[in-house]
Amino acid sequence: MSEISPSKRIWGWYFFDWASQPYNTLLLTFIFGPYFAEIARGYYMGAGLEEEAAKAAAQSFWGYGLTASSIIIAILAPILGAVADGSGRRMVWIWIFSAFYVTGAFALWWVMPGGELDTLYWAVGFFAIGFIGMEFTTIFTNALMPTLADHDDIGKISGSGFAFGYLGGLVALVLMLALFAENATTGKTLIGIDPIFGLDTEAREGTRMVGPLAALWYAVFMIPFFLWVREPRIAGVGRIHIGAALGSLRDFIAGLRFRKSLSAYLVSALLYRDALNGLYAFGGVYASNVLGWSITQIGVFGILGALTAVVASWIGGRLDKRFGPKPVLIGAMIILIAVCIVIVGLSRDSLYGIPLDEAGSTADIIFYICGALIGGAGGPLQAASRTMLVRHTTPDRATEAFGMFALSGKVASFISPLMIAIVTHISGSARIGISPVVLLFVLGLVLLIWVRPKGEMA
Repeated sequence: MSEISPSKRIWGWYFFDWASQPYNTLLLTFIFGPYFAEIARGYYMGAGLEEEAAKAAAQSFWGYGLTASSIIIAILAPILGAVADGSGRRMVWIWIFSAFYVTGAFALWWVMPGGELDTLYWAVGFFAIGFIGMEFTTIFTNALMPTLADHDDIGKISGSGFAFGYLGGLVALVLMLALFAENATTGKTLIGIDPIFGLDTEAREGTRMVGPLAALWYAVFMIPFFLWVREPRIAGVGRIHIGAALGSLRDFIAGLRFRKSLSAYLVSALLYRDALNGLYAFGGVYASNVLGWSITQIGVFGILGALTAVVASWIGGRLDKRFGPKPVLIGAMIILIAVCIVIVGLSRDSLYGIPLDEAGSTADIIFYICGALIGGAGGPLQAASRTMLVRHTTPDRATEAFGMFALSGKVASFISPLMIAIVTHISGSARIGISPVVLLFVLGLVLLIWVRPKGEMA
């Protein structure tokens, strides 16, 4: 077999971002999440709840479902990371959790409108299987990043990878909106045609096609990754020793008290990354519940956010290479804090009590701007996050570090949707329910004070 060039190996690694991004873009945020809000809202209204109470109940159900899957990820991520590092095998785990991704995504086809409570459990259950698969494959592919190039180029590679991934998510979203997702009122797609393949609009088959599309997209575009990315051989490893892996994990955690920069960064990431996850998980649900947007409108919102994310991630990678990841993290968080403050105060007819036009077009414009800023700041934030972690680890312990990184994220990832679910339930307002993300971003920003700009590579 001919030698795979370094540039081809990097491009193979990029293709994971391209292949996996639709789970976030199509399923979590812009298509399936809002669709779930619709069917859950319909179920609760059919059960006798008033409309506003039904909206809050639907958002709470989604939040509790995300909480459960995130707890599983939080528990298993660092353990699997330690096992993978101890065995020197990461690709096998990528294969295993890729199967989770494809299975969970494809099964969402059977989440039909007008179902009973078991339909809602089916929806969050299989979404969780795919979500767990996506998160774990991300851990192991991120762990390969230190082996791709010198540390000085990691920031550029990370930013370019996210830009390529967001571009993939954008292309998938455009295809979904143009060819499949029907407007609930007209039954037409974004370009004014019936969903292709004769899909039944009454049964919302066009929108439900989002699951099989995401699964097929991943299966096809992971082919370059598996063909071009090779795991480096590490001497002295190969067998899986659970006890040794758990011992290594204990040593890693115990050693954090001597690694103040890494400890501060992991806690900061615990807060800000999953405040961002909260925005992604509930952004489309918010637009459906608070602004009354259709799936098509939310999809256009997603296209705008993905476009800004592609450009900003590419630029952010260059800024990361020149100035380091810390300034990129700070700038992105300041933008996201401002956006969240606006979103919490926005309703269909007012902004913090200031009246807007009765038709609601001003509220729509404001939220579109917020979407562009979320994409423009969220992409660089995620890319710079994994660059900063690379500066705090070594290639032979990278999976363990990224496992802890996933833990730091997933601790907040079950706290974030849980907080949103609880605040939504108590307040009875889907709008006010989003407010916890502001606090998480602010605390994450403050903790960056103790993070060294060059990490432990200085």
